[in-house]
Amino acid sequence: MPRNIYFIGTAGSGKSTMVHAFQVWMNTQGFDAITVNLDPGAENLMYNPDVDIQDWITLKEAMEDTDLGPNAAQVYCADMLALNAKEVGETIRKFETNYILIDTPGQMELFTFRESSKIIVDEFGMQDSILAFLIDPILARTPSGLISSIMLSATTQFRFSVPLTTVLSKKDLLSETELERILEWSKSADSLYNSLEEEAETAVFLSSTEFFVALENMGVFRGLIPVSSLELQGFEDVYNEIQIAFEAGEDLMTD
Repeated sequence: MPRNIYFIGTAGSGKSTMVHAFQVWMNTQGFDAITVNLDPGAENLMYNPDVDIQDWITLKEAMEDTDLGPNAAQVYCADMLALNAKEVGETIRKFETNYILIDTPGQMELFTFRESSKIIVDEFGMQDSILAFLIDPILARTPSGLISSIMLSATTQFRFSVPLTTVLSKKDLLSETELERILEWSKSADSLYNSLEEEAETAVFLSSTEFFVALENMGVFRGLIPVSSLELQGFEDVYNEIQIAFEAGEDLMTD
């Protein structure tokens, strides 16, 4: 069975760019992967989607048909995804492929927090799905920014109850020192806690030991996988995480 990889993250975290780059990398490794765009408002994508939700609904058409503004039309489109889920799923299943790279809407709340998205994941095959949560490196430069991203990642996994791997995108924007510090924070609650105490204007509740104990008990400190879509770096580590989740480390090769 093909595996569904959902790329999720805040606006500007690099989802569409990574979908494109990850497909290029997979093809160089001998794997077949198709791309699916689930963003009805996406413009100027770097890749040509094999399946595009805009063949069913677009943000522009939704605004014209309903007289809604951009934000309300985005919510309308997100809910319309559920009505088209079966047909989109049937279209995807016509492809003979190993992996399905799914580009989610730019505003992550339109996918993560709408019930329609659960219908989509179920229709595409929940047991064959994994989430790749992209953390913006600019936000992750500060302890409070990273912990906010980690909480979003944990919330996303809680919402969908499928395996999740956490990716630090666009690592090429970081200095070596910044990258090392962020990776240390992601692995060590103590290190992040100490840095939070030093950060100016940090909310008091974030600095409480009880808060970090709760996060540790949730298992959110798992380490980030740094990647660069520009340089095609880190993708082997992401692929290995996918294989651990699905195949206990065994490659899923083409016939």
